Amino acid sequence: MEDVSIIGLDIARNTFQAHGARADGGVVFRKKLARGKVLEFLSKQPACVVALEACASAHHGGREIAALGHEDRLIPPIYVKPFVKRQKNDAADAEAIAEVSSRLRSNQTIRGIV
Repeated sequence: MEDVSIIGLDIARNTFQAHGARADGGVVFRKKLARGKVLEFLSKQPACVVALEACASAHHGGREIAALGHEDRLIPPIYVKPFVKRQKNDAADAEAIAEVSSRLRSNQTIRGIV
């Protein structure tokens, strides 16, 4: 999985949904992860952008992910909703989070695309 450039994470209470994509938008993986296994999984991935929906627990998670060497991006949920392509569920949300993150440059904030 060396070609993963963006991982979108949808945070839930017990399970997280991960969507890995290449720079061209192609899907590399879709995984359902238990809360305790997320950091272990991300530590095995090459350094890339990991995007999460901004919420109360996302800030702590973002710091933990950044400590692993990834670039963390917190995306407000209002900007994710228009990118959900099909029925709303955790996997579709993770894909939408990765899509929004792929449209940002590394130094651009979410306000720059509005």
